[in-house]
Amino acid sequence: MKNKKELDTTLYLVTDSSYHTEKTFLRTVEEALRGGVTLVQLREKERTAREYLDLARKVKEITDRYQVPLLIDDRVDVAAAADAAGVHVGQSDIPVAEARKILGPDKIVGATAKTVEQAEEAYRQGADYLGVGAIYPTTTKVKTILTKVSTLQDICHAVPIPVNAIGGLNAGNMDILSGTDIAGICVVSAIMKSDNPQAAAQILKEKTERILAGHKNGMPDFFS
Repeated sequence: MKNKKELDTTLYLVTDSSYHTEKTFLRTVEEALRGGVTLVQLREKERTAREYLDLARKVKEITDRYQVPLLIDDRVDVAAAADAAGVHVGQSDIPVAEARKILGPDKIVGATAKTVEQAEEAYRQGADYLGVGAIYPTTTKVKTILTKVSTLQDICHAVPIPVNAIGGLNAGNMDILSGTDIAGICVVSAIMKSDNPQAAAQILKEKTERILAGHKNGMPDFFS
């Protein structure tokens, strides 16, 4: 796995196993990695801790082969037990500082932020990156509050860590992010529901890289 300092959030896959068998779920994750996914978050809201850990170990076998970090949603205990690369915590989960205390300095701790204040607090507590959204309504079983692109950009300028856009993003609607200083995008359904996850990931990554290249070439780097 890459060093934490080389964290690449360009195309961040957040999984959803609710419409998959375990076999098709694991195959989808692997195909997405073949297509260029740079970071994977295993998100399981309904499983027991033991079931979550079992699946995490199976997914980690795949992500390790592609040298892509695996993060665990919410559950610091599962992340530690599976020796995952880290954890992602939301506003109602264990605080970033506590997750950092448990996992140590070398693990990745990401956080959800919907306001500049939340972003700054997560950064102060030691977050390595932020997920900001939802940019669009989503079909996942997660409560979403829409975030304006202007707020996303304000957050990008407020903290010196990678900021990823999340929420209903797909290849057909992500141009709304052009001109922002995001580090990448997070997707769920655009890959997990695709008939061809590898091709979907390739297209998403190409479009994301064009957006990232656009703000690097056309705008000054805020933190340089």
